[in-house]
Amino acid sequence: MPKDTGARKGSMAEHVYEGVKADLFSFRLMPGDRFSEGEIGSRLRASRTPVREALYRLQQEGYVEVLFRSGWRVKPLDPKQLDDLFELRLTIELAAVDKLCSSPETNLQLRALLRLQSPPSVSGRGITGPDRPPEACFHHALVRAAGNQEMVRIHREVSERLRLALALGLHKRGKAGKPATHGEILSALLVRNITRAKSLLTDHIRNAQQVVSEITREDGGHSLTEPATTTESRYRAHKY
Repeated sequence: MPKDTGARKGSMAEHVYEGVKADLFSFRLMPGDRFSEGEIGSRLRASRTPVREALYRLQQEGYVEVLFRSGWRVKPLDPKQLDDLFELRLTIELAAVDKLCSSPETNLQLRALLRLQSPPSVSGRGITGPDRPPEACFHHALVRAAGNQEMVRIHREVSERLRLALALGLHKRGKAGKPATHGEILSALLVRNITRAKSLLTDHIRNAQQVVSEITREDGGHSLTEPATTTESRYRAHKY
């Protein structure tokens, strides 16, 4: 295969990947929605091969799943799995707080986090795109500042698996109550008040967990935890 042909296919697969991911995070595609490779290819003007490559990549990341002889489906949200992921995320971030507070050399890293205090931007159509929002950037930077690269790697994977549920929760419910802010967490860290820092961080993450828990357990309408029952894809019906 000529190099330019392979490059074009790779570029098209990336285009399809980004397009479908944008549809997920703008809620054109919802958990449980079914769709076909043909629908994706038609909307994004791509042939079967790059569409399939993009969908397999999204499948590996946990966003979609292939159905035997029935096309594809946005993976329904699993309440138990999401709770487990939140528990793992909290464990990692609390461990990061321990490391940061035990070292006198982390003030510079902590002060660098101040610019990441802004909350994620959420509009009526979802987050502005599939890019990592400021909320996730802050938490990832917090773990990275602790200096353990394995913790960083696992935290990034866990956060990626929670992203769609968090975006959907903020879109449908908004924040529950008044969770601790990034600024409050940082203030406690800067004065080495480990007890307060851990309490605020736990409150912050539990708030997000509560929002996600509410949307995954709600009844009626379009279920987010069960396969879509209609045979007509809402993706196909959406007007672009």
